[in-house]
Amino acid sequence: MHHRSVHDVMTQEVVTAGPDTPFKEVAALFHRNDITAVPVVDDRRRPIGMVSEADLIRKEAVLPDTEGSAPGRWLDANDRARAEAETAGGLMTSPAVTARATWSIPEAARAMDRHHVKRLPVVDEVGRLVGIVSRRDLLQVFLRHDAAIREEITHDVLGQTLWLAPGDVRVTVRDGVVTLTGRLPRRSMVPIAEQLCRAVDGVVAVHPTLDWSEDDTDVRVEHPRAYHASG
Repeated sequence: MHHRSVHDVMTQEVVTAGPDTPFKEVAALFHRNDITAVPVVDDRRRPIGMVSEADLIRKEAVLPDTEGSAPGRWLDANDRARAEAETAGGLMTSPAVTARATWSIPEAARAMDRHHVKRLPVVDEVGRLVGIVSRRDLLQVFLRHDAAIREEITHDVLGQTLWLAPGDVRVTVRDGVVTLTGRLPRRSMVPIAEQLCRAVDGVVAVHPTLDWSEDDTDVRVEHPRAYHASG
């Protein structure tokens, strides 16, 4: 089975800022390129942080309002310093959470979820920026056609991996939801088939309706009696 990697879905032409890039230039980068965040890179093009729209809007949040209320009283010292920053280096969230181009789509998704970020700079083996991947990029796998999903499951999963005869299991796919109907040689193969199908790019869910010829899961192991020497 072939799984798309971060390299397959990432954007390779990345708009970046340096730590000394002024606040207004960062805002201009967002506007000119229709983006919502930029990696901040050092002189070796290694990501050292990220600046997002949320980091810029924080400056608006600390401005005095028309009633003269004290601005930004809810901010802690770190956030207040970032709100008052004038360059990308002061505005950025650091360190940057990065991905590798060889990562699978699920690996990148787990990193985004774990770190609560919407995008990941992609780096090479020495830490240099080679791309950026966003949540939207990762969702591309779910645009895959049902027919392509069905073909991969039928040929690669059932035929080449589980070595099932054609017709043993019927595969239907509708809106990414896979239904498996038929008979497997052994009961223990049911969860294996389900997991392999779930790993196919574009699969939303798997509903197995499978029977089996042999129940190999109810195995009772008899423990030998303990013998004690007398003497």
